[in-house]
Amino acid sequence: MSKARLLGFACCLLAGMAVWLAQPHTESGMSVPFVADAFAATQPADAAAGKPENMPAPQSGTSKPEQAADSSAARPAAKTLSNHVTVLRVAGTINPATADFITEGLDQARDQGAGLVVIELDTPGGLDTSMRSIVRGILASPVPVVGFVSPGGARAASAGAFILYACHVAAMTPASNLGAASPVSIGMSGGEGAGDSKGADKKSEGDTMTRKVTNDAAAYIRSLAQLRGRNVDFAEKAVVEAISMSSAEALKDGVIDLVANNVPDLLSKLDGRRIKLDDGTVVALNTANPVIEHIEPDWRTQFLTLIANPQVAVMLMMVGIYGLFFEILSPGATLPGVAGLISLLLGMYAFQLMPVSWSGVGLMAAGTTMMIAEVFLPSFGALGIGGIIAFVLGGLMLTNTGIQAYDLSLPFVVGVAVSSAALIFIAGGFALRSRRRAVVTGKEQMVGSEGVVTFLSNGTQYADIRGESWQVRGDRPFAVGERVRVKAINGLVLQVVSVDSATICPTR
Repeated sequence: MSKARLLGFACCLLAGMAVWLAQPHTESGMSVPFVADAFAATQPADAAAGKPENMPAPQSGTSKPEQAADSSAARPAAKTLSNHVTVLRVAGTINPATADFITEGLDQARDQGAGLVVIELDTPGGLDTSMRSIVRGILASPVPVVGFVSPGGARAASAGAFILYACHVAAMTPASNLGAASPVSIGMSGGEGAGDSKGADKKSEGDTMTRKVTNDAAAYIRSLAQLRGRNVDFAEKAVVEAISMSSAEALKDGVIDLVANNVPDLLSKLDGRRIKLDDGTVVALNTANPVIEHIEPDWRTQFLTLIANPQVAVMLMMVGIYGLFFEILSPGATLPGVAGLISLLLGMYAFQLMPVSWSGVGLMAAGTTMMIAEVFLPSFGALGIGGIIAFVLGGLMLTNTGIQAYDLSLPFVVGVAVSSAALIFIAGGFALRSRRRAVVTGKEQMVGSEGVVTFLSNGTQYADIRGESWQVRGDRPFAVGERVRVKAINGLVLQVVSVDSATICPTR
């Protein structure tokens, strides 16, 4: 391979690394959110009753008019909102695509003058920065937000519990659950050492970091519980002890505000509820005859959700490496190189969206490099086997969140490693066999060709070889019609030897 191609290949890799490093990364590689940041605190709205403002408004027609008058005087006037309801559906992990979808949905609801936003949740958890972005959007929303764990059997675990606690109203369907919000960190080892002081120090450091993250998470969700007037004890235990709770238990213990079967049932129960927004404005919900608008994720959100999956990211990375490898073996093919570079950049972008261990990424890259090197170096299988082992270990270390959608299974990692090794070895074998074959194109293919001397002119000899007239030279003069074989090429002159000494046409 020429120096120019090597330089071009190096430039492509450097460009990919530059794009990768330019993307924002999650600090400490935490897979589940739990570092409390700024939140907008509000005071309970109903001072006379000692209840949060988002509790149901008292029904009219009380038996004591004087008490109703006193209550009306103590309660601030509420602004009745529009009956336009925006419904956002979140099913799956909380990732940057999910955060963009919800924040853009909140902005759209505000611009359209919606009176309520309902976020239907069914999530096992997600990422720190994505959860914080969603919570900040909810806290700053001028439109009331209802978190609704739906449909039946859904859950709001981990990051979902934080989002539910941040909503102005929290609701669940029967047979749903929430909780299990303990933080899980990536890339921080809390395991024991080899019995020495250094291993003990590492274990202590890991324990300290775990306690730090857990305490921050507990303080964060505790502040959200206090903000919304919900059960603080369960919020803290969901983080510290990873406990969960069913919808019936959550309603009984004051973790949520109500239980509803579906969105229409939820809206019928919310009609007339008074809510105090974070700017101090008191509003009354108008959901008796709602106009419901469902906002679906656009193509960009769906695409980011697709690649924000460790299995897809690994496959993109491998396709990228395959493409560049084939481009090196067959310079000028172009398509493998272009497709490989695009796939590699997409894989790198997907990795930075997820909580990954960079040790795992390094091991996978090193394993792939060793498998490719096995094709070109006489290592007798050592590099290939070592590459497979490194790739498998890197895949197992890549993520460890406890969230199924973010963890790689052993069969998947082993299958990708073995398939990669087989593909690289087969392609390399074909390339080496083709390299050993005789040249059949270009001037090199002339060597060994046979022809017939056609005429002589002033001591210069010409022969017809492969349908072309060539000037030939040999160790002696040739006769016209004598068969010759090419031994070498010297510019435009062929060095030939006689195949036979028969004279077909005598010289005149």
